[in-house]
Amino acid sequence: MVDGQDGADRVEQAAVGGVPVHDGPVVVAEYDPEWPRLFAREAERIRGALGGRALLVEHAGSTSVPGLPAKPVIDVVLEVADPADEPSYLPALEAAGYVLRFREPDWFKHRLLNGPGTEVNLHVFPAGCEETARMLRFRDHLRTHPADRERYAAAKRELARRTWRYVQDYADAKTGIVQEIMRRATAPGG
Repeated sequence: MVDGQDGADRVEQAAVGGVPVHDGPVVVAEYDPEWPRLFAREAERIRGALGGRALLVEHAGSTSVPGLPAKPVIDVVLEVADPADEPSYLPALEAAGYVLRFREPDWFKHRLLNGPGTEVNLHVFPAGCEETARMLRFRDHLRTHPADRERYAAAKRELARRTWRYVQDYADAKTGIVQEIMRRATAPGG
């Protein structure tokens, strides 16, 4: 939740060209060892399009955690100098086949693009963004803490069976388990 909005309201306001209605369960697939290769291909495409303007390119989300089931969508985190300065990076990404889907200026200046060919969510944040750090801390914790990885996997499987109007509603429903795991990830020795 951001600024008192629930996820569906935020998504509708941030959408570029409308929000696709899902109205069904979310597909959560078993871990695919192909996901890191797909990320590497996307990272190369992004770096090729942006050069030095790509300040950080990282694989995030569940597809970045070996053994974790996930929606088969590769989440890529990209940091640029200023996501609000779209002319400095967006035309190059669009030329590489990415399409801007969401613009959230009040949430870390976040932009979301979908990639060409492979199911990709490209999250654009400013350099040194605390949300990027949080996403990567969560990823790294799940990679090294099997009990939390299994707890998160069980929650994802249970939630995926429900019917969701928007995929963002599914993501928002995971907030409680994510916060619980993040408390352990950020605790001393976590």
